[in-house]
Amino acid sequence: MKFTMIHSNINVANLAKSLEFYDKALGLKEMRRSVNDRFTLAFLGDDTSDFRLELTELKDHPQPYDLGENEIHLAFKSEDFMAGYELHKSMGCICQDTNGGFYFIEDPDGYWLEICK
Repeated sequence: MKFTMIHSNINVANLAKSLEFYDKALGLKEMRRSVNDRFTLAFLGDDTSDFRLELTELKDHPQPYDLGENEIHLAFKSEDFMAGYELHKSMGCICQDTNGGFYFIEDPDGYWLEICK
C-alpha cells in the first residue's frame, strides 16, 4: 500500500491577510476554495508539485491561535536563496536567522516556515 502526501493544514485568523503573505513571501497561489457556514478552506500551491497548503479560516474563532511551543514547521527550498532572504528581510518576517543554509520566517498567525538553500 502506498500513500501520497497531498496537503497540510493550518488555521488562520484572517484569510485575506494570509493569502497576501503566502503569495508575496513564497509565491503560493490559491488553487481552489471551499466555503460553508462554519469555515472557509483555501488550498495554496505552486507550479512545481501537487502538494497543497490548506488555510482554514473558522467563522467563530475570534481569538488568536495557541501554537504551543511552535516546534512544527513547513520547509521550502528556494532556487535563489539570497534573493528570497532579501525579500523576507524587506518584509520584516525573518524570525530566526541562522547565518547558514537556512532561516525561518513567520506568517501573520505566528507559524514558522523554514527556508532552505
